[in-house]
Amino acid sequence: MTAPHTTPINTPPVADSTRAEIWPLIKLAVPLMAGLAAALLIGVVDTAMISPLGTVPLAAAGITTAVLIIMISALWGLITVISVQISQGEGAGDPKRVARALRSGLLLCALGGGGGGLLMLAIYPLLGPLGQPAEVLAILLPYWVSMAVWILPFTLFFGLKSLFDAVEWPWVAVGLSYIGVVVNVPANYTFIHILDLGLLGAGLASILSQCCSLAAAVVVLLRAPGMAPYRQKVAVAWADVWDQLKQGLPLCLGYAGEGGAYAVIGLMMGWLGAEALAAHQIVNALAGVAYMIPLGMAGAASIRVGQAVGGTRLTRLRPILKASFVLVTLWQIVAAAVFVFGGRWLAQAMSSDPAVVELATLLFLMVALLQVADGIQGTALGALRGMSDNTWPSLITLAAYWPLALPASYLLGFVLGFGAVGVWMGYMLGLAVAAIVLPLRFWRLTAPKPSA
Repeated sequence: MTAPHTTPINTPPVADSTRAEIWPLIKLAVPLMAGLAAALLIGVVDTAMISPLGTVPLAAAGITTAVLIIMISALWGLITVISVQISQGEGAGDPKRVARALRSGLLLCALGGGGGGLLMLAIYPLLGPLGQPAEVLAILLPYWVSMAVWILPFTLFFGLKSLFDAVEWPWVAVGLSYIGVVVNVPANYTFIHILDLGLLGAGLASILSQCCSLAAAVVVLLRAPGMAPYRQKVAVAWADVWDQLKQGLPLCLGYAGEGGAYAVIGLMMGWLGAEALAAHQIVNALAGVAYMIPLGMAGAASIRVGQAVGGTRLTRLRPILKASFVLVTLWQIVAAAVFVFGGRWLAQAMSSDPAVVELATLLFLMVALLQVADGIQGTALGALRGMSDNTWPSLITLAAYWPLALPASYLLGFVLGFGAVGVWMGYMLGLAVAAIVLPLRFWRLTAPKPSA
């Protein structure tokens, strides 16, 4: 495993250099956010198209999303390692190194995506014993299987997207991402409402749309003249794949820990009934789009830090994180305002069930409260991973959510009787802890040398 940079760094006064990092971060983060939002918009379209089928199908989509979060979060660890290695190769001006990282990374994505789909299928029989509503499980299996298949093209596409983002083709990556969104809307309507395939139709539409984006990305890689340096033939040994896997395992554990904690929150909603689960799915779909702001900034910080490390321009590290914090805080405040003032309208747009709308409106208020903390912890995590600091941040994330946030969620939601709102209050506690400890970790690793 590549060790994080721990040598103290001489850092000049950073006011000017911090300002200098803002525009490069914006130029990189905005297309990253837009591209990541495309994947979430597919989920929003699914939710909007499934909603007319009723509360029970919407709840079925909620259960599926809860488990998908774990799978995608774990696989995101592999994608992050690929992105960091490509960024470091690009920062060093070494196209051959970039090509090797890409090829071994795509092989790892194929193995990881296929394994994730199989694991999701293996989880399905456990949903009943975990207390999910019987009426939901009665219609769930076709959608569950189709979304397990969807994991493979999703993982491969984002492995390829890492290349376009790291070599400063981010808007190409955005265009490729939105091919899937454009395909998904008519495909969903056709499969669900014209062919009357119900939940299965939503799953088939997601598979089709993601495969279209993947196919387009492959065409760009193989045909675009600007991609020629990265198409060069390089020997990819299993040792390269194994090295990426070793670096990715702590990330997978950390991301899966965070995503798994969020998924357990979804399962807890299932214990409260189909209405609570449907409200959670509405909030999850729309708040997930807002989460693309900190996730995009985390990706931008990771790439900028990776390029700085690869080019040994280490005095840029703290200015990159400071500029990232300024931007993500401003954007998260805007997102919080949308949820506070527009939460009821958003809920009414997704459901006609008054009980579901009322609960979703309350949950949107909870989501608004955690926006800034979510942005800070996500951005700090991205910056640390750009330095190849993987193990400790993962342990911090796991500690914040599992022994702290989830017991608090159960205590507040069920023991003290606050229901769905209490479950979300407990989850906020874990976010707050991570938002404090992760920036401190980065600051310690980049501490300047004491004066002689």
